[in-house]
Amino acid sequence: MQIAIFGGSFDPIHIAHETIVNEALKTLDLDLIILVPTFLNPQKIKSHLTPNERLFLLSENFQDDEKILISDYEIKQNRPVYSIETINYLKEYYKPKKTYLIIGADNYEKLDTWHHTEDILSKVELVVVTRNGFCNDFYDNIQTLNVDINISSTQLRDSLDLNFVPNKIKEDVKKFWH
Repeated sequence: MQIAIFGGSFDPIHIAHETIVNEALKTLDLDLIILVPTFLNPQKIKSHLTPNERLFLLSENFQDDEKILISDYEIKQNRPVYSIETINYLKEYYKPKKTYLIIGADNYEKLDTWHHTEDILSKVELVVVTRNGFCNDFYDNIQTLNVDINISSTQLRDSLDLNFVPNKIKEDVKKFWH
């Protein structure tokens, strides 16, 4: 079994997240991609939507694909969870032959600030999602997914441009937005 772990705040989920999942399924020969919304990112102090709202939106958006699993592992911990904890849990549970960890180029550039970076790198193969504004030459020896949708959850929160929200969950996002 080959799995990919794609964690994040998903605050809120947007079309680039959806594209990342679809590209990973197309290019990585996966049996399962596991999306893991954080309770709270250890490097952030708050999220806009509640953990359960973000979990609901992810579940609603990806409910029709058996190769996509939404994990509530981090949310159930009721605290910020380091990536290494999630990796260890999912590897123990699924016992995959290969595990990918999908991260954005912005996170790759600060990977050295993550908890137990060396341990993470010994347990997963990194897949870095590149987007406009990040230099692709930097990733010569690393597998990449090129997603040229120039949006981030931060930008989306600032403008609440529903054009960047997947159609399946637009009404729910409007309802949850406080």
